[in-house]
Amino acid sequence: MSMFLPLLFFFFSTSRALWLTIPPSGTKCVSEEIHSNIVVVVHYSVVTSAYVDSPNATISAKVSSPYGNELHHMDGIKVGNFAFTSRESGLYLACFWVARNERGGDVVVDLDWKTGIAAKDWDSVAKREKIQGVELELKKLEGSVESIHENLMFLRGREAEMRNVSEATNTRVMWFSFLSLGVCIAVSVLQLLHLKRYFHKKKLI
Repeated sequence: MSMFLPLLFFFFSTSRALWLTIPPSGTKCVSEEIHSNIVVVVHYSVVTSAYVDSPNATISAKVSSPYGNELHHMDGIKVGNFAFTSRESGLYLACFWVARNERGGDVVVDLDWKTGIAAKDWDSVAKREKIQGVELELKKLEGSVESIHENLMFLRGREAEMRNVSEATNTRVMWFSFLSLGVCIAVSVLQLLHLKRYFHKKKLI
């Protein structure tokens, strides 16, 4: 049985950590809507703590693009990391399932999913540009503002595209309605002529 959890991050740069409880015979998937040219960094691991104890459990992970291209696939591991830059806009899907668990039962996975500005290595930026403190925070804010502006422009483009599709659809529906009306009128006229000819032939009128 597959379980699907949409991550409602929609276009904006995010950093989100969550725990996934994976059933022993099922698959749990999470997804995020991401547009093109966005950096994504993901870390996941089987949780072992005072509350959750799965020392021998391993999992398998698979990440797919909106067009079904496989971006990451690992089997029988406890910890995994991967990163990619999105090539197309759409819903990116990450699925996890239990590869081995000697104790049986559910396995808990800690998933840390970062996109956009949140995925940027700010320590490297600070060292490279020799900035720190308030200046570094301002740099982060500047990056966030730029990301939000890009996302808003993307949404405007999507809205314009959808509006054009809607207008084109309305035009086609209107012409189809006229065509349907014309066909109905033509069929009605032909039926009347046929009936008139038939009645004349039978000398009913």
